[in-house]
Amino acid sequence: MTEQNTRLGIWMMVLTTFIFAVQDGISRHLAGEYNVFMVVMIRYWFFAAFVMTVAARKAGGLIAAAATRQPLMQGFRAVLLVAEICVMIYGFTLLGLVESHAVFAAYPLLIAALSGPVLGERVGWRRWAAIAVGFVGVIIILEPGFGVFQPAAVIPFIAALMFALYGLLTRFVARLDSAATSFFWTGTVGSVAMTAVGAWFWEPMSAPDWAWMAALCVTGAAGHYTLIKCYEVAEASAVQPFAYLQLVFASAIGLLVFAETIRLNVAMGAALIVGAGLFTLWRQRRAG
Repeated sequence: MTEQNTRLGIWMMVLTTFIFAVQDGISRHLAGEYNVFMVVMIRYWFFAAFVMTVAARKAGGLIAAAATRQPLMQGFRAVLLVAEICVMIYGFTLLGLVESHAVFAAYPLLIAALSGPVLGERVGWRRWAAIAVGFVGVIIILEPGFGVFQPAAVIPFIAALMFALYGLLTRFVARLDSAATSFFWTGTVGSVAMTAVGAWFWEPMSAPDWAWMAALCVTGAAGHYTLIKCYEVAEASAVQPFAYLQLVFASAIGLLVFAETIRLNVAMGAALIVGAGLFTLWRQRRAG
């Protein structure tokens, strides 16, 4: 892996986190006006079309992309991700982008904590210590002992837990299936599952919001495209720490566009979570 490729991969990851942060901002706006299920359903229609277009252009086409020896696990992964997206966007409408992303940033720590029981990987005491520090950060954000604890603050943590499990299952299915197959199942099965739910919550949408909906669909596809390219040119361990920039970009959008504020406890908790997460990534890279 050349230095130039790693540098390009880092820039692609920075671009990806920015695109996903913009997507979160648009999702926050649309979910504040319309039902979350409908918004995610329309987004997934475009995502499924994008996934199928990518698959059709590769050798073997759609049949090769769909071929798997673990359809139940692939299907469960896809449904888990689309459910996580619904939960996280609902969290945006209740808490805003800043606090939701501050808590959600714990998902790499959850992956590290669950990699032992789910994948049988060994987690050393240093990483367990970092995981504990990260969860102290989550507790500082949630403020359970100060009389202002919002049950809604648990929602992005549930989303982080779901996303961590999705990430671990993605690694699990990768033992038998290609990334292209997992990507295909994620988009198509997720779209079918979301349509089965979202069709019951259809609402008329204004013309300006249809434009925002189109922007949401384009950012979704663009973000996944740049993420795929990022992992093509650089090792995941080299670029993964830069995924935390999504917290920075999403918080900036929350502050500038939605007039959110950053409370001191949220800033302190997020700093602990990100610091602990970066340490676990560093330990994982050394162990690898």
